[in-house]
Amino acid sequence: MFEQTFKNIDDILFKDSGADSELDYIGQTSWIMFLRYLDELENEKAEIAELEGEDYSFILKGEYRWNTWATPKNSDGKIDHNIALTGTDLVSFVDTKLFPYLASFKQSAISADTIEYKIGEIFSELKNKIQSGYGLREILELADSLPFRSSNDKHELSHLYETKIKNMGNAGRNGGQYYTPRPLIRAMIEVINPQIGETVYDGAVGSAGFLCETYDYIKANMPKNVDNLQTLQKNTFYGKEKKNLAYVIGIMNMILHGIEAPNIIHTNTLAEPLNQIQEKDRYNIILANPPFGGKERKEVQQNFNIKTGETAFLFMQHFIKSLKAGGRAAVVIKNTVLSNTDNASVALRKHLLESCNLHTVLDMPAGTFTGAGVKTVVLFFTKGEETKKTWFYSLNAGRNMGKTNPLNDKDMKDFIALQKEKKDSDNSWTINISDLDENTYDLSVKNPFVKEEEPLRTPVDILENMKRLDDETRDILDSIGKIV
Repeated sequence: MFEQTFKNIDDILFKDSGADSELDYIGQTSWIMFLRYLDELENEKAEIAELEGEDYSFILKGEYRWNTWATPKNSDGKIDHNIALTGTDLVSFVDTKLFPYLASFKQSAISADTIEYKIGEIFSELKNKIQSGYGLREILELADSLPFRSSNDKHELSHLYETKIKNMGNAGRNGGQYYTPRPLIRAMIEVINPQIGETVYDGAVGSAGFLCETYDYIKANMPKNVDNLQTLQKNTFYGKEKKNLAYVIGIMNMILHGIEAPNIIHTNTLAEPLNQIQEKDRYNIILANPPFGGKERKEVQQNFNIKTGETAFLFMQHFIKSLKAGGRAAVVIKNTVLSNTDNASVALRKHLLESCNLHTVLDMPAGTFTGAGVKTVVLFFTKGEETKKTWFYSLNAGRNMGKTNPLNDKDMKDFIALQKEKKDSDNSWTINISDLDENTYDLSVKNPFVKEEEPLRTPVDILENMKRLDDETRDILDSIGKIV
């Protein structure tokens, strides 16, 4: 039922002239699902209040609640099409009344960690792209059929939503920036091993895959009691996101995983000067995959000690600064961070090795990120102790990675098993930092157990070899002539 409903919604969006990509599909689905979820949440709270003999004050005014404008029902519980808005009337209401009203919550909310503020943020950043009021009417009725009450319902919805995010990433364009393969995220979390009571941060939150998977991991491994559940809900997960659509997707993804009012801020993380990050702004754990190949403006670069236009390198400085002493991090980044010889890259490696223990480097195969076209590594480090040794693992999945052969959890098992004791193998080795060239701090991935292939011959070598073979052939022919 759930999967077919999502497919039907996509089919309607495909036919609508206002939504023309996977990114549009998930963006439009997200705001509709959010309002459907909000209605269910409010009804549930109202029922609980009634059972306790208390009054419940609804967040939304009556005319803006789901069962008033989206799916008004008759006494039989069916959609009353005599009063339900449709066609141009429905689109006009959504564009000129609903969205402006919901956006106003950003100013009226008492703080940024409330669901009221999230409502305001979402509807300040998104706009309705569905141009057909008849198509929108169909989508609203399909969304109304989705149950949000039970944990099983939410689990299935979150799984389908994750699938939509994955499809958006596979669709190319800039969709890939929102999706990190979940088997890689789960392996990173397994190594970091977050515990209840620790704070977890992602400064490039995207679709919130790291935070959602960490939520599942901590919840599965913690003692189940009211205090822990409250801590997990309100005081564990934090994120920042610059892109409008990613911000909305991230919030919706966390909501479907069970976090009522996600602590995600819509902001440019890198606009915050490093020297303004104080102890209260630091976290126990950082898990992130900052954007590949981005470029920041000169004024943003001035916020950092090591100035570079490479977004990922700026994020690395931000993450190191944002970790508490003893804090643990796992960050996906382009492999060039290990070997580039420009001043900024060398300075960044030196800073990382001197301020943190870079204990593990995971080298990922090409094709791990569909459509990204870059080689990546994962840096695992602990803040507050200098690096003495670094253990490298080069993942060899035995196949070419790509859209039809994506990374899976089985691919990561050997890495997870060996990393615990940092054992050497055909795919893993350890280096002493004291052996590095202090002029470059080159950390290039070079497996000592793999024989290097002979270098390709230069054109000069090839010509000289051809001349040598010609001379040998001539000598042979001359000798045959003499024998004859």
